[in-house]
Amino acid sequence: MEGSGNSIKEAAERLLKEGEVDLVIGYERGTTPLRSTPCFIRDSGDVDRLIWDPTCDANLAKYLIGQDAKIGVFVKGCDARGAVVCIAEGQIDRDKVVLIGLPCSGVIDRKKIDSVLDGREILDATVDEGQMTIRGEDFEEELPTKDFLCNSCLSCKHRTPAVYDIMIGETPTEEPETDEYAEVDELESMTAEERWAHFVEELSGCIRCYSCRNVCPMCYCKECFVDETMPAWFGKTTELSDTMIYHLVRSLHLAGRCVDCGACSRACPMNIDLRILTKKIEKIVKERFDFEAGLDPEETPVMGAFKQEDSEEFML
Repeated sequence: MEGSGNSIKEAAERLLKEGEVDLVIGYERGTTPLRSTPCFIRDSGDVDRLIWDPTCDANLAKYLIGQDAKIGVFVKGCDARGAVVCIAEGQIDRDKVVLIGLPCSGVIDRKKIDSVLDGREILDATVDEGQMTIRGEDFEEELPTKDFLCNSCLSCKHRTPAVYDIMIGETPTEEPETDEYAEVDELESMTAEERWAHFVEELSGCIRCYSCRNVCPMCYCKECFVDETMPAWFGKTTELSDTMIYHLVRSLHLAGRCVDCGACSRACPMNIDLRILTKKIEKIVKERFDFEAGLDPEETPVMGAFKQEDSEEFML
């Protein structure tokens, strides 16, 4: 990520000046320390707003849905995979999107940082791939960036976009430090009763704010199943049964589609580990169908295809 600042600005400026795109979507500095926000640029004179560092965590594929303009969008590995899924599902016109690849070494999890500050307020911060300097009213701390990366980044095997039109910077060569499915393996080692207790504990804190749905690039339905009233599938209360159904159905809707960007968990104000369900389903899809979402826009989505040789052990 380091040293890419000028390159992203130059790429955006060229695309806009030469009329290859009408809009560039990237990242700019947020209004609070260690935060970035999506940036929408239509004038080449505004490219200095663009940044690229470990705070750039939003999955920008979300902003491509329903757009008619020709768009250049900066994409990490998971962003690119999200865009590819939406292209394969006919939600994004490939001819109207220029994917600008950003090799990624991981994005920081602000919640992990907050957990070590014991309530101290961050007033200023500088961050790069190697180190963060956090400053507050009466303190200054230096923290190694790698110790505060999102869990999805720690096991990410597609740090470089699989599909892109322009590539910025060099491809990261380091391998993930953790097993991709370590958390799922731990879940699978539990008894059925222990797994149920785990999810009851996790999901009982859900306030049904739908941040997980709203931030997910794959949740593009004009009317979500939770908002249907004819028929009304279940209640919109925070009763555990309603909450469970919402999360279980949403996870199943992401089967063969989730790209494990971790946006849902980062957006959750109640610190619920929402990745575990979709990661479990991702593992099943990979084992049974040898399929990973978002790697080939020409490949039929796994849940949209049928093969005679597909395993059907789930059928009674």
